[in-house]
Amino acid sequence: MNVALPIAALDLDAVDQITAKDLSPLARRIDEERFYPEDVMRAMGAAGAYGSHVGGLDANTDLSGAIAAMARASEACLSTGFCMWCQNALAWYIFSSDNAFLKTEIGPKVISGQSLGGTGMSNPMKAIAEIEPMRLKGERIEGGYRVKGVLPWVSNLTPDGYFGMMFAVEGADGPKTVMAIAHAEWEGVKLTLDHDFVAMGGTATCKVQFRDVIVPDDFVLADPAAPFIKRIRAGFVLLQCGMAAGMIASAIDMMRQVEGPLGHVNRHLEKQPADFQSEYDALLAEVLELAKTPYDPSAAYWRRVLQARLKGGELSVEAAHYAMLHCGARGYVSHGAAQRRLREAYFVAIVTPATKHLRKMLAELPA
Repeated sequence: MNVALPIAALDLDAVDQITAKDLSPLARRIDEERFYPEDVMRAMGAAGAYGSHVGGLDANTDLSGAIAAMARASEACLSTGFCMWCQNALAWYIFSSDNAFLKTEIGPKVISGQSLGGTGMSNPMKAIAEIEPMRLKGERIEGGYRVKGVLPWVSNLTPDGYFGMMFAVEGADGPKTVMAIAHAEWEGVKLTLDHDFVAMGGTATCKVQFRDVIVPDDFVLADPAAPFIKRIRAGFVLLQCGMAAGMIASAIDMMRQVEGPLGHVNRHLEKQPADFQSEYDALLAEVLELAKTPYDPSAAYWRRVLQARLKGGELSVEAAHYAMLHCGARGYVSHGAAQRRLREAYFVAIVTPATKHLRKMLAELPA
């Protein structure tokens, strides 16, 4: 069934205004009080930040707008940039699927920001890479699946939100995995906010328990999931480069802000803002080129995506580290932006797929 896709018109000027007027003043509160900026997240949806990349399975689908919007928010607050990635990934799942119900009934709410939600794929991604076991188990019943287990990390999840999930099923034809969308208010679903992060506390990250949760067939994205994962994996990973781009740009800006008062001594540091600008420009050019063809199934394309994401995480940490060195004591105080950005930068390197996960996948790809 063909479905008219409600692609949102992205207004980057509106994204910039929301970031400057609403998000930036909240950055410290988000960090220190673990405040989830729900109003900002909904406003970003109204600005088109979650719907410009859902063109369907055709050559016109382009992730660059979603990446740009995420980067601009991440320059002010990586927690919010990450939540935007979660929202974009949820939309990516829905509109990359063949499920007409999800595309017409749930998808428009997600891309508009009316319904917020998470990806729920940290554990499945690690399970696919044989890093940890699949946490959710399902059994076939009439009209859907019954699911049990616990997802330890699901972010951007409000009490009335949606999220992606994958579960293992043992059947007569052998084991398989199924990917679906779940709702936080379904019977048997329980959310627990119990994570104490050094940063990123304002991301509405929950542990989600499934106690005999019924997942209707209408909410199944792919059964079996394996072919669908290959379809969506590049977009899932590449969209995260928006977080990296914002973090690196912010670090470069912090270094340049102190060139006047501290440049006479900072010039002796090994790396300067211009060095990072050069690396950033090269990385961004590669990401935006890859963003034009997110459904490319080739191994060569997938390798480039993994390499770009790996570079983004490593450069985020390095740039934030040097921003701290350039800022010196003024960045080391409890309310200093540099120390906050350094703590946030490590998240780009450890969020699934983490640096070690990416390196494992690259090492196992055929030459």
